Amino acid sequence: MILADTEGHENLGRIVNDLGTAKEFVQNHEDSVEVIFDGAGTEWIPEIADPKSDQYELFAAVRNEAVACAYCAEAFGVKEEVTEANVDTRTENDGHSSIRSLVADGYEVITY
Repeated sequence: MILADTEGHENLGRIVNDLGTAKEFVQNHEDSVEVIFDGAGTEWIPEIADPKSDQYELFAAVRNEAVACAYCAEAFGVKEEVTEANVDTRTENDGHSSIRSLVADGYEVITY
């Protein structure tokens, strides 16, 4: 789960670490992973979906597992960019993605 804003060196580290960890799960076909962009983290999608981005290859490796909170994408002004990046949105929890449902399904939630 990516919550980190796009500003600051430490947040760049968070996105790189999250995508790298997700890529490791994707490469192990026995694992199931979902990358959720939530809150300010939705602002990363337009940046990393750009083929000129240094993080594009990491994003491309996990794009099929990526989803975004619909409410947050709208609130942070990136709804169109999320759609253009072919990232599905979630609305299970009053417009937000549901963390509870992931836990109930046996997922472990890792936040960045």
